[in-house]
Amino acid sequence: MIFILIFIFGLLLGSFLNVVIIRIPKEQSIAFPPSHCTSCNATLKWYHNIPVFSWLFLRGKCAFCKSKISMIYPIIEILSAALFTIVFYTSGLSLSSFFLASMFLILLALSVIDFKYKMVPDSLNLLALVLALAASQSFSLLITNFKNALIFAGGFTLLRFALSYLLTSSAKIKAKKRWTTWNKNYHTYPYVEALGEADIIVVSTIAAVLGVGLTLFAIFLSAVLALPVMLFFINKPVQDNKIPFIPFLATALLITYLFHLPIYHYLVGLYA
Repeated sequence: MIFILIFIFGLLLGSFLNVVIIRIPKEQSIAFPPSHCTSCNATLKWYHNIPVFSWLFLRGKCAFCKSKISMIYPIIEILSAALFTIVFYTSGLSLSSFFLASMFLILLALSVIDFKYKMVPDSLNLLALVLALAASQSFSLLITNFKNALIFAGGFTLLRFALSYLLTSSAKIKAKKRWTTWNKNYHTYPYVEALGEADIIVVSTIAAVLGVGLTLFAIFLSAVLALPVMLFFINKPVQDNKIPFIPFLATALLITYLFHLPIYHYLVGLYA
């Protein structure tokens, strides 16, 4: 019975998460104005906001203007409910589980926003990190998790700087071959950013949850998950081949979190 209530609570949070996903990237308030149709701006009634069921009852259309309502809304609600239930089932009924489940919901929102807008709100990104640290079950564990987050934040910042420098230098060398007397004083090469700053914060969040060893595995797993997508887009125009990486990092975190014991034993056996 308790997990049914947790699932319903997750559905309600998923409904609110839809508001966050729509409004935060547009720098709008998540509280005002009240929920409304994005097409006709009509204010929705309370029974239009029942997670999943309202979408099914309205057949995916606005009750006022009959414009189509994206299927992403009930999908987010179901995913939120599933994440909340899975975390509480896995980690037990505790305040720590609540913070951890909330962190996964924020990462879900970040994944959708990154996929849709190719941008990541700093407010949500930092909130995910704070929730990951808050999920620590003791003060000593909090200090350890914070140290792990700092280690990966510093390490990946250095890696980002080094790779960006090397890639930009390579682009500069190629650009020099095309320099002429009239353009030699102008920068004809791009600055290549090897890794987004937002990705570094997400990696820090992962480290605060998993620790050093499992975080390295999760990062490797995220690259494996992203590889088929990257290969698909490799021949696309530059403006179309930018791959949002946060969805893969978040997915890898979830998989590693759920199967951390067998993964840990496998890694120990591999290097024993």
